[in-house]
Amino acid sequence: LKFQITSRAEFERLRDTDPSTLTDLERAARFLYLQKNVFGGKQSGGFAVHPVRSGRFDTTKLGAILDDLHERMAGVVIECLPYGEFITRYDRPATLFYLKPPYYGCERYYGPGFERADFEKIASQLAGIKGRFIMSLNDTPQARDIYSDFNIEGVEIVYTVGQTREPRKEVLISN
Repeated sequence: LKFQITSRAEFERLRDTDPSTLTDLERAARFLYLQKNVFGGKQSGGFAVHPVRSGRFDTTKLGAILDDLHERMAGVVIECLPYGEFITRYDRPATLFYLKPPYYGCERYYGPGFERADFEKIASQLAGIKGRFIMSLNDTPQARDIYSDFNIEGVEIVYTVGQTREPRKEVLISN
C-alpha cells in the first residue's frame, strides 16, 4: 500500500478484480483502497474524486490509521452469522442489540441475502428476546406497520452521501 497511487484506472482494476483470486493480505489491501476511493462506501460504486480536495487515499497516513484500527479492534470478536442465528446465540437479559437492516424498499441495495419478508421475521424474533434492542430504519408506513408492537420514534437525519443535504425521516424502533 505504501507505493499505491490514487487513480481511476487503478480503482477500476481493483474493483473489477475477483477477490477470491487474492490472498488474505491482498484482499484486505484491496478493500482498504476501494473504501477510501469509492463513492458512498458501496464497493460496486464509482470512483469518488473531488475537483478541489486531494484524494482520500493518503499513503502517508496509512500507518497511523492502521495503528488506530488495531488499537480500537483489540479484544473485539467479529461474527459472520445470519441475523436470526446471531440474535439467538447472544440473547441474554443484559444484551443490547443494535440492528441496521437495509432500508425498507432497498433490500437488494447491498446484494442478495436480505428479503422483504425478513423485516417481519426480525419483528417476530425480537418480540421474544430476553435482551433489549434498538433498530434504525427508514420511516415508511410499512416499517411502522411491521414494528407497530414496539416503541417507534421518528427522527430527522441529514445524509452525508451525495450532494443533497435535505433532512430525511427515519425511525428508531426499540423494546
